[in-house]
Amino acid sequence: MNCSRLPLLESVFCAVNVGAIVLDHQRRIALWNAWMIKHSGLAHEQVAGRDFFAVCPELRGGRVDAAIQYALYNNFPSLLSQTLNKAPFPLYARDERIQQAVEVTPVEVDGAPRHCLIQVTDVSIAVTREKLLREQAMVLRSQTFADGLTGIANRRHFDVAMEKEHRRAKRGGTPLSLLMIDIDHFKAYNDHYGHQKGDQCLIQVAAALADMLKRPCDLMARYGGEEFAMILPDTDVDQALLMAESIRARAQELAIPHERTTDASQQITVSIGIATQKSDAPVEVEALIGAADRALYQAKRNGRNLVAAVQPG
Repeated sequence: MNCSRLPLLESVFCAVNVGAIVLDHQRRIALWNAWMIKHSGLAHEQVAGRDFFAVCPELRGGRVDAAIQYALYNNFPSLLSQTLNKAPFPLYARDERIQQAVEVTPVEVDGAPRHCLIQVTDVSIAVTREKLLREQAMVLRSQTFADGLTGIANRRHFDVAMEKEHRRAKRGGTPLSLLMIDIDHFKAYNDHYGHQKGDQCLIQVAAALADMLKRPCDLMARYGGEEFAMILPDTDVDQALLMAESIRARAQELAIPHERTTDASQQITVSIGIATQKSDAPVEVEALIGAADRALYQAKRNGRNLVAAVQPG
């Protein structure tokens, strides 16, 4: 390499807005550019001619060490995965460790043993942007699968979960119960108290009933209007009946006044329909939902504030 070009190349390396380190064949530091000086706090005079791993001992034995060996002894370039090596160098900006992309490249020098160039790029902004996008995607996904009023699962979430749990029950030979829950005389409640009170009633009932679920696999969803659905995997009809009775009692415990109900308590009540797919008699999802709907209507015909069960088939 022409010696007259060296000062020019060194000036270029010092001007670029990335970290640039050049190591000789014995892994001694030949160049430590201005970007590295700025973010490491180490002047060129402090590192020049020193063993790289004496300056950066935390990198010894890791992925950067291996990449340097590949470059110097195998003439093989490496690009370190930013996912696996988020911030290998102790470099800082505004007292925060810089997120880095690191590339190690072999450099052939005329009449001299091979050197290697280590390039360090600040990707903190990109990482922050990616994190923000992930968080926004999670929020969007949660909004997509959550009911806007009550905050519990919405109908779309219910449909997805129902298909998944139905397949799991058939595959594992386990029972699956579905509860359809409807607030009694809710139209009369809305007409008498107004839609704002109606919304508050829905929110209160949804929160109380969802709080009764103790297993991660159970799901409470707003099925539509004042109707809710509860998916109970690995739950037989007897267990479902016990759960339904607890739900019916919990709704009454809320003691939400309802002057236009036919119930003697003059409070909000719920009617519940149950359908259970037995472990040895799987049915289609539509049949299970249909049976739970018929059970709900049966509970309403029998006087409301009741639980009824229908076997799908």
